Amino acid sequence: MVKRSLQGSLNGIQEAKKAFAHKGWTHDNLAFEVNLKTRQPIWRFFSGRPVERHIFIEICSVLSLNWREIAANPPEEFPESREPRAEFLDIDALVQQVRSQRFDKIQDQCGTLQLLDVGRPVTIDDIYTDVNILEEIASFQWLEFADLQNFTSKEFDRFGLGKVSQTQIAGITAVETYSKLRVLGKPGAGKTTFLQHLAIQCNRGRFAANRVAIFVSLRDFADESREAGEFHLLNYICKEFLTCGISEPSVLETLLLEGRVLLLLDGLDEVLHQESKGVVNEIRRFSEKYQKNMFVVTCRTAAKAFNLRRFTDVEIAPFSQDQIVAFAQKWFTALTKTNIQDKQEQAVEFIEKLDLPENFQFRRLAVTPLFLHLACWVFHHQNKFPIQKAAFYKQCLDLLLGKWDETKGIERDEVYQGFLLPQKLKLLSQVASATFEQGNYFFEQRIVEQYISDYIGDLPNASTEPEELQLDSEGVLQAIELQHGLLAERVRGIFSFSYLTFQEYLTARQIVANHNLEALEQPLQRLVSHITEPRWREIFLLTVAMLRSADFLVQLMKQKVDALVAEDPYLQKFLTWANQKSLAAPPQPAAIRAFYLALARTPHLTADFAVACMLDQSIFLDVALDNLVMECTIDCKSNFADVHACDDALSNALAIVQDAGLRQALQQLKDLLPDPKQTRERFQTWWQKSYPAWMERLEAMLAKHRNIQHHWHFSPQQQQVLQQYYDANQLLIDCLNSNSEVTDGVRQEIEASLLLPIKELSKREWQGLS
Repeated sequence: MVKRSLQGSLNGIQEAKKAFAHKGWTHDNLAFEVNLKTRQPIWRFFSGRPVERHIFIEICSVLSLNWREIAANPPEEFPESREPRAEFLDIDALVQQVRSQRFDKIQDQCGTLQLLDVGRPVTIDDIYTDVNILEEIASFQWLEFADLQNFTSKEFDRFGLGKVSQTQIAGITAVETYSKLRVLGKPGAGKTTFLQHLAIQCNRGRFAANRVAIFVSLRDFADESREAGEFHLLNYICKEFLTCGISEPSVLETLLLEGRVLLLLDGLDEVLHQESKGVVNEIRRFSEKYQKNMFVVTCRTAAKAFNLRRFTDVEIAPFSQDQIVAFAQKWFTALTKTNIQDKQEQAVEFIEKLDLPENFQFRRLAVTPLFLHLACWVFHHQNKFPIQKAAFYKQCLDLLLGKWDETKGIERDEVYQGFLLPQKLKLLSQVASATFEQGNYFFEQRIVEQYISDYIGDLPNASTEPEELQLDSEGVLQAIELQHGLLAERVRGIFSFSYLTFQEYLTARQIVANHNLEALEQPLQRLVSHITEPRWREIFLLTVAMLRSADFLVQLMKQKVDALVAEDPYLQKFLTWANQKSLAAPPQPAAIRAFYLALARTPHLTADFAVACMLDQSIFLDVALDNLVMECTIDCKSNFADVHACDDALSNALAIVQDAGLRQALQQLKDLLPDPKQTRERFQTWWQKSYPAWMERLEAMLAKHRNIQHHWHFSPQQQQVLQQYYDANQLLIDCLNSNSEVTDGVRQEIEASLLLPIKELSKREWQGLS
């Protein structure tokens, strides 16, 4: 009969006291490590009194001692250390037997997914896409804030995503490489799905074929442990084995002692704070006791503070382009009710449109499986990406701020002190607006905590104690990072929004909220002051789409755009010329003005540009004549081939010119070109004596007949201003075309007055008043 209690020998107790002193702990510390509610068993242990055998063994294990060397008269036979029973000596057969008994259980537990807003479960094989792993976690790095301040928006998207300096490995490879692995990831990154995939593959013998897969929801384990009053993984798994008809506890113990278990522990971050230490300690004890097995734990990146000793931390990498394509193909095949050909065609169309420049913001989010699923869902129903991007972003934020946890049945510690969804959005909008306005994609922890503290301080019944406000702001920041993943610690002590898209959306939301609240125009006027800054482009597009009436904003934008060139007489002269050219080519004068603005600024226009203008013969002719001048610009090193090119260009121009006077002038110039059969010396003589006058005559003829080739010479500063003017006009047009609430009268007036010189704008205003 095996004793149910053990006590230490005199020498054993002395050794235990030395190990205990080396740890530097108190009795309370040791009781916590052993997962005891009181320190009485610790006192009894060191006093040489009998202690329950499992507690005695656990104390020795925590102190890194061999319990047999500490105990007085240790029993020869003991369940925790005995050899497998005779019928279990063939361990491979036992693995196959247990896998067979548990096959249906694992398939039922891990074989399907319940995707958001999809009314039926989806087989994991139909949707799962292999994930990659980052072995170096960006938020564990130490960098100075100055190292991140000069990042552009594109560099922001790449930072910490494994595309800068980190290499990626396949998820399966990471599990094979590290026997104790903790897989971190953002909300919706696919952590649970990855574990389910491992369980299914092991269950089928395709991965870890010599092991038995055990999948444990740590949230369920914590809930049951709370009711039982103790954290005991072995007992929990034994009960789970009972549901598969395996009633003998020694079966599980044999598998564990032989290292034949793949233990998959999902959702460490989903455990309530008051139970997290107990769960973490139990995982640590269990993994050290049965260290020959494979352990994989998942956890949100923000919960990395839960230290799992001797576990290797890795992070799920964002989807690559190939993974996005693979996921989309599987998604449309598995979730749509159309025929196979239509499914494949829609998947191809989805990928093609996702890669278009106008859908870049969706592409930013599609690196996360959760948002990629939402994008596929929206595209499937509309066969396009939504014009109203703000509505899609709002849906994503609502999902992260509560719905995602609700759909999974996760109960979180409420650190927000009763914040409702609108309050959370308001707080995040204030942080986003303040940081974006300052040009910061990254911000120090103390800065964001101060923004949070300012917000909390304005709430009713808020504490006025600075220390209490500081503690509250720290707690709220931790909650936002852990529960929602909207703010992320990029490197130690430095945060950013997890997606630049959300920072942009929330900034626009703050502008709109302030505009509506103040009933004043200052928020929009401040926005318009950024019209020449490329990084504000998306803010303009989102704001104009979210306003109940966008008339005032687009009118402010038009005034700001016109003011960019208003004080430069030379640029005004240039715009006057472009307007004169447009009057000869109705009915779209604004588009014609834009063309001539580009023509003067871009001398090397391609043939494609000319083809694009073929609908208007006058514009096409001007493109051809402009190219003619380029072909006839001969330098001193030119050879006879250039003369041939010039001759051919004149022939092409003659073929499309209908004006008799212009045809005659062009033919005369063609006749004056030197004969290619002449010697090089005679050609050089012609070039030196006759070419300058010939070229001057060509340009004068084009100015007379077509009002082009005026030799616009812009200074570098004027070139920069023209580029800003051109881009700002393009932004204004994009805002008008973004499904914004702009009245027809305002829209028509702006479109008609685009790219006009100030004199013409004043004339239109006077005509409107009269």
